Formats: sequence, C-alpha cells, structure tokens
Amino acid sequence: MDPNLPVFQSSIIPCREYPMARTVFFFSIIALSLIPGSSWAENAASSPPDGYGFLSLLPPILAILLALLSRQVILSLFCGVWLGAWFIAHWNPIIGLMRTLDSYLIPALADRDHASIIMFSLILGGMVGIITRSGGAKGIVDRISTFAHTPRTGQLATWAMGVLIFFDDYANTLIVGNTMRPFTDRLRISREKLSYIVDSTAAPVASVALISTWIGFEMGLIRDAFVNLDIQRNIYLTFIQTIPYRFYSLLTLIFIVLLALMGRDYGPMARAERRSRKEGKVLADGAVPLSDKELTQGMPPDTVPPRARNALLPILTVILVTVLGLWWDGWRTLGSGAQGVPLYQIIGEADSFRVLMWASFSGAALAGILALSQRILTLGQTVEAFMVGVRSMIIAMIILVLAWSIGKVCADLGTANYVIGVTKGLLSPHFIPMIAFLIAAFIGFATGTSWGTMAILMPIIIPIAHRVPIDAAIDPRVGFSILMGTIAAVLAGSCFGDHCSPISDTTIMSSMASGADHIDHVRTQIPYALTTAGVGVLFGYLPAGFGISPVISLIFGILLLVVILRIFGKKV
Repeated sequence: MDPNLPVFQSSIIPCREYPMARTVFFFSIIALSLIPGSSWAENAASSPPDGYGFLSLLPPILAILLALLSRQVILSLFCGVWLGAWFIAHWNPIIGLMRTLDSYLIPALADRDHASIIMFSLILGGMVGIITRSGGAKGIVDRISTFAHTPRTGQLATWAMGVLIFFDDYANTLIVGNTMRPFTDRLRISREKLSYIVDSTAAPVASVALISTWIGFEMGLIRDAFVNLDIQRNIYLTFIQTIPYRFYSLLTLIFIVLLALMGRDYGPMARAERRSRKEGKVLADGAVPLSDKELTQGMPPDTVPPRARNALLPILTVILVTVLGLWWDGWRTLGSGAQGVPLYQIIGEADSFRVLMWASFSGAALAGILALSQRILTLGQTVEAFMVGVRSMIIAMIILVLAWSIGKVCADLGTANYVIGVTKGLLSPHFIPMIAFLIAAFIGFATGTSWGTMAILMPIIIPIAHRVPIDAAIDPRVGFSILMGTIAAVLAGSCFGDHCSPISDTTIMSSMASGADHIDHVRTQIPYALTTAGVGVLFGYLPAGFGISPVISLIFGILLLVVILRIFGKKV
C-alpha cells in the first residue's frame, strides 16, 4: 500500500486549507464521543431488539465501495469493521475504533484455529521461497520443457508446468513465464498466448489445489462463516467438496488444452497467433513488453543447479503428511470407536488446521535440509529464502484477519438475517450460486483482488446460501448443492475477476514474466475468460442451484467449449 496515495483527499481538503476548522472538527468528534449524555450515546443504549436493519448492510457496502474507489483493500476492510463497531458501540466513533482493535482484530488473531491457519500459510509460503531459490521449481520446468518441439506441444508443456507448480500462484507465474519464454519464442508462440497460459494456470490452479498458499485463506473464510452459523462440518472436507463446483477455474484449465489440441483460436488471440506463426513476430509492432527486475528477486541465479527433486520431495512430503495426519488425528479422536468406521468419517473427525500446520512445517524443513545438504544454499541463504516466502504472505494474512473481523461484525449486526428477511419470497434459492458468481466476478474485476473479494463476500453469501434453502423447505440434497455451489461461486468468481482485471497483481506479473505487452495480454485474454465464465454460469452455477451434479455440468460445459472452438475458432 502506497502511503502517498491521496485516498479520501477530496473529503479532507477543506480541513487542510483551514487548520482551525480541522482542529475544531476533530475535537468536536472527541467531545461528542465522551459526553455521557450525548445524542450518539442516547440513540442506541443497546442493540435494537430486531437487529440493526438496513444499517447492518452498511459495513460490507462501505468496504466494497471503498475498495472499488481507492483500490486499497486493507483500508477498505478496516473501515468496514470500524463502521460496524461504531454502530455497536452506542453510535460512538471513538469507542467504536477502540472496539475495532480490542474486540474484533485481537480476538480474530487469538482464536486457535485462526492462528493455525496463519501459521500454516506463513510456513508454506516459506517453503515455496526455499524451493524456488534452490532451483527445485525451475528443475520441474526444465524437465517438462524438453518435450516441447511444436507450437502444440509447447502450449501443452507450458500448461503442464503451470499445473505442476500448483502450490503458489506468484511462484507459478514467475517461474513458468520466465523459463518458458525462450522455448515459446523459438516455436513462434505469441507472447499474448504465453501470458494467457501463464495467467490461466496461476490463480485458477492454486485456488483449487489440495495444498497451496491459497487453501489456508479459503478455509479460514469458510470456517468462520460456519462457526457463526453453528454448522458442524469438517472444513477441509468442505473445501474438497467445493472443488467440483469451481466451474470457471476447471473449465479454464480444460479450455487451454482444447486450444492446443485443436489448434484453433478466435478473436484478437487468433490474430496474434497468426502474426507470430507467419511473420515470426512474437510481439506486435509497437508493443511495449513489461519487465521488472524486482519480480525475479526470489528466482535462483544461473549457478544454481535446477533439480526437480528439490521441489517434488517437499511437496510430496506436505501431501503425505496431510493424508496420514488426517487419518491419524481422526483415528485418535474416535479412539476405540474408530474400528469399522469408513475412511471419510475418520478424516472428518480430524483437526484439519492442526494437520496442515504439521504438513507445512515438514515440507519446509525438508526443503531446507535438501538445499543445505547439497550445498546449494548456505544456512543464511536458506533462512533468507524462507523469510522472502513468509513476507510474500503477510499482506494476505492481514486481509484474512480483517475478513474474520468484518465477518464477526456482520454477525453481531445481524446482516445475514436482515438480507434473508428482506429477500424472503423475492430471491429464489435456486439462483443463489449464479448470482454469487456474478457479484464476485464484478467486484474482483473492479478491485483487481481475488482475496479481498472473498473476504468481503463470504460472511454475507454463505449464511444466505445456508438459510434461504432451509426456509424455503428445499430438499436437503438440493440445499447441499446450493451451499457448495455458492461457496465455490464466490471463490471462482473472485478468481475470474482477478484473472481478467488489468489492475490485478497476477495479471501484471504474467505480462512481466512472459515479456508481453500488458494491454495486449488483457485484450487477448478477456474473450477467452468470458467464454469459460459464461459456460460456467449457464452449465454450472445455474444447474447447481437445482441440484444437478457438477460432473454432469462439467461434461456438458466441455462439450460446449468444443463446439464454440469448432464454430468460432480458426486454424492457425
């Protein structure tokens, strides 16, 4: 966050021009807040018996509007929490600010499960830092790139690398883009297509991976909403159950394969590919490729040997410890009653947050041992690489803490109950997943942040998806599909917005790592992203609201993508 940005400048200019007015204004606020008989205190001696009504919507609305206007997600979420605490603290802004700190932010950090999520995410980020700096991730890329000999296999190889480096979207973007660029240039694949594949296998892959730097954030949001609703469900299993409903992410990954196998493109991407193949111009005339040396800070120097095992072994360790840890912890919890119990039930009894923390520590420790034992990194360099990975997660963790806080504020204000009451009889539960995706996609595109969008929407959308079907006496099987589809819709819609937005960090990094013109990257990517999003809405989130199996939706969605490419796509 740039402290020099003139956020809210228009609202404070008069006070800047008149120092006396500014002084009077702030002292008036303090005086009114502290006077025992002030009107602010008298307006609400306690919470209204029927909730806060429309006022309960203002904190999340303020957070959304500020995020759209200022692009400062952290500041926007904080202001949303403060506004809600202001209402709850007898309409007193000063006391509300104090309650924001001591009654919302501190408890969000002090919660045991929250602390586990933060620890897991930071340690896993540190592991990513080590395996990137030690050349392990680059080793995976080098192994696969040997199979790229034609434009078709070059695109498939780039896609495969993006899928294999699933553990972090930033590491994915930097490693795949920088490493594959010489290969794709030699095969006359346009920089626009390279940046599209790099961008499309970053966030869409990391968001659905069973182990990634995203999972702690996503599980944290789901967990907090479930706690507020008193839903007793294993959060990790719930996360896994939402994966088949991530229609945008899954269809995007499949669409790249179809593009390569069928050798067809359409729209501005087709023109870029035709130019590159026929004229050998991987960049358009007048294009200005982005580059940023700071982005490659965590990349290994040329002297580091690229060994794939230095990445694969830590990743496999994380997966193995997670699987065995879930089984062991669930078995220990059930005790003597574990005999004859199905595996999924045993795993359901495990403390997934505790197990994931074990797994991330095991993977990070092995990554460090491998780097040290092979003398690739010194002890100081290993610790430095770990800390670079940890620092890359700090902003995300701040957003997550604020997301937990605004969720608690909304619960205290009764936001979800108010929305459910207002929309009762007006909002069909069958359309909730589709509406959730469209809202998340819009906010994500406008703000350029997927995590900020999830943080704002999850505390509101999940209660609606849970309560409205129950109130409408919907069949429980359909209600489950609506709940899972809605959670997935917010996660995938946020990913879509972040994926397409020209101001998104991953979009900009994809242009930089691929050496593409940023505007050309955005212009050629959006038609493809809109295609998979449209198919996902019509054949995924709309049917999910009626209980249709996500497997059936994916099959028909893939068939429609094939038809679209056959009709609109042209052979390059």
